[in-house]
Amino acid sequence: MIQPTRIKVLNAKDIKKGEFVLYWMQASQRAECNHALEQAVRKANELRQPVVVFFGLTPSFPEANERHYTFMLEGLAETVRKLEKRGIRCVVRSVSPELGVRVLSERASLVVTDRGYLRIQRSWRDKAAAALDCPLFQVEADAVVPVEEASPKEEYAAATIRPKIRKKLPEYLTALKEHRPAKDSLGMDFEENVDLEDIQRVLGRLRIDTSVKKTEFYTGGTDQAKMHLQRFLKDKLDHFHDLRNNPTLDYLSHLSPYLHFGQISPLYVALEALETKSPGREAFLEELVVRRELSLNFVFYNSLYDVYEGLPAWARKTLEAHKADARAAAYSLADLESAQTEDPYWNAAQLEVILTGKMHGYMRMYWGKKIIEWSRTPEEAFRTALYLNNKYELDGRDPNGFTGVAWCFGKHDRPWRERPIFGNIRYMNDRGLRRKFDADQYVRMIEGFRERLSF
Repeated sequence: MIQPTRIKVLNAKDIKKGEFVLYWMQASQRAECNHALEQAVRKANELRQPVVVFFGLTPSFPEANERHYTFMLEGLAETVRKLEKRGIRCVVRSVSPELGVRVLSERASLVVTDRGYLRIQRSWRDKAAAALDCPLFQVEADAVVPVEEASPKEEYAAATIRPKIRKKLPEYLTALKEHRPAKDSLGMDFEENVDLEDIQRVLGRLRIDTSVKKTEFYTGGTDQAKMHLQRFLKDKLDHFHDLRNNPTLDYLSHLSPYLHFGQISPLYVALEALETKSPGREAFLEELVVRRELSLNFVFYNSLYDVYEGLPAWARKTLEAHKADARAAAYSLADLESAQTEDPYWNAAQLEVILTGKMHGYMRMYWGKKIIEWSRTPEEAFRTALYLNNKYELDGRDPNGFTGVAWCFGKHDRPWRERPIFGNIRYMNDRGLRRKFDADQYVRMIEGFRERLSF
């Protein structure tokens, strides 16, 4: 079912007598378990009209590069094919989305869209809502519990949002039933469609950074996401709760890139996990639902989510008090980006993300903490960590990414024992890594990746 609390009308326009119902697909880039798509199908069937899907391929999304675009386009190509099997035409145009939807909406009775939480995504929807001459319905399709339903304010930590989310879960952990469109839209004529069957040609026409290439470790698309999920549920979930923080062992789901691009539904993933009786189930759902939706809460309610000033006051105060503390080492951005430090574990973490497009979550915490230690100021450290995260991570530029970097600086954490440079911010060092797992084996593993790729 689609809960009414997932749906929000973004303008006060009347339904027109158009040719079709338009689903403006932007964040939820998939043809299945998609609440926004299903709402469009239902409205179209009520009006006895076909459904048309539109995706705006923005020529230059902030901080996105060839790696991100390739992964996204691989998924979009699959989504277009799957929509066609449902009798739905998908129009992809190389245009800023809020402009492209305005043009297509001239032929539509109404428009349905999905929800994005970042500043640019919200701005697109606000501009479109003001410009369209028909209703724009927003449907939350990428959160298990809608963000305002989970909490009406920015939460302090997982401990404060957890009981609120758990209280709502029985209402929202329900499977979404799919309906076939009553009318086919495949024969409808639309000009200027981007041909996603030739991804390299599409990339060549975009104004993007080409210095960060596709990684062979991840291929985009819902089918790939479901393959990772089934492998995780079958072979890894039983030990997820006690082995997930060991980067020398592969007990992660690898779903974060797919969740970032909306290529798989978090609700679908949660329901699949709930079908198991695995001892790792609760730990996984904590990460998938509570922690992930704490990140949505942060970027939704804190307009400064991507700048140092958005950190908690206590964290900024303690870092400021230790700003002049002596640093044992200081590295330039170029040194860090090329993994040229004296710390082999940090270098391995940076190489992991360069080579694979993803860094193990436990190493990402250590990686961020060392950047604080090695930077001239905490403000510089914050900018550096966010820059490197967003540039190389397939799931960068994401609520989880912004929140993960902020966590290294005290967000969603508490004050700890005071130390030089860090003040009361949580501290991590290489001795802690070696106590937790074979850190030297991790270095050897990443070196193996580098040799295999001839990097």
